[in-house]
Amino acid sequence: MSTTDIYIILTGSLVAISCALLGCFLILRRMAMVGDAISHAVLPGIVVAYLFSGSRDSLTLMPGAVAVGLFSTFLIEFFHRKGRLQSDASIGVTFTWMFAVGVILLSLFAGQIDLDQECVLYGEIAFVPLDLWITDAGVNLGPRAPWVMTTVLLLILGIIIIAYKELQLTTFDPAFAAAIGLSTLGWHYVLMSLVSVVTVASFELVGAILVVAFLVVPAATAYLLTRRLKQMLWLAALAGVLSAIGGYYIALWLDGSVAGAMSGVAGLLFVLAFLFSPTDGIINRRFSNRSAGTLASPSTALSIEKSAAGSAGLAVPGTMGRT
Repeated sequence: MSTTDIYIILTGSLVAISCALLGCFLILRRMAMVGDAISHAVLPGIVVAYLFSGSRDSLTLMPGAVAVGLFSTFLIEFFHRKGRLQSDASIGVTFTWMFAVGVILLSLFAGQIDLDQECVLYGEIAFVPLDLWITDAGVNLGPRAPWVMTTVLLLILGIIIIAYKELQLTTFDPAFAAAIGLSTLGWHYVLMSLVSVVTVASFELVGAILVVAFLVVPAATAYLLTRRLKQMLWLAALAGVLSAIGGYYIALWLDGSVAGAMSGVAGLLFVLAFLFSPTDGIINRRFSNRSAGTLASPSTALSIEKSAAGSAGLAVPGTMGRT
């Protein structure tokens, strides 16, 4: 394995873990598509921040993206509550409109902005080793992307560890959380801010499409495998890392898109969990039901006969006089 391979896999894994951890809370809050909306809606904020700063550095673009991400969240809630739209409709309206505004801004200022639509949608993680971080003293710290994504991941981990109980309560029982004085709306916006941060940090590396895949698919895979939040977080992170590693090597083998291959592996892991999950897997449930039916077939047949006879108004031995 070359140094280039290590940097690309490391960056993809950091993006996958960061997105997967947040995706667990989005899945449990039934807000998976809000992550999709924010990942597209931050584009206008990125463009405006770039016009003002002239830099593509993630930390420079962060304020504009976070502001637009929070504004998008507000619009989704506003359309849902005030406009009497279903939540999925308000999400669709918001993210398509905001993304369209971003694309228009890119077209208008194409000569001043070193960005394009393909970069935003698909990214190019294969170029990670070429973007080096060289300090003012001339020290080469290696590719910039792993440093940026490590910082983002540490931020996400820090907030999850420090505010685990608050996030857990506002996710599973918002009414009780509000009753004991927790601001459910405040923690909602904290989560949306983190989604905006991880989106702007990784959109140029892997693109908006892979960000959405990593936000939703690993968390959905973990959801099928466990009912405990801590285990779900660990499993989602593991699924994300496996998707990044497997996708990279498949892309090398096929000489295809790295982001597309990573998304494909993530989808394959979800299908495997969907089929073979110990609790919710279709195949496992079918075999469990078949074995249970085989073991209990005499009593099951007797209960069916009793039920049929009772519904026909016939006297069933052993049931007379019961109330």
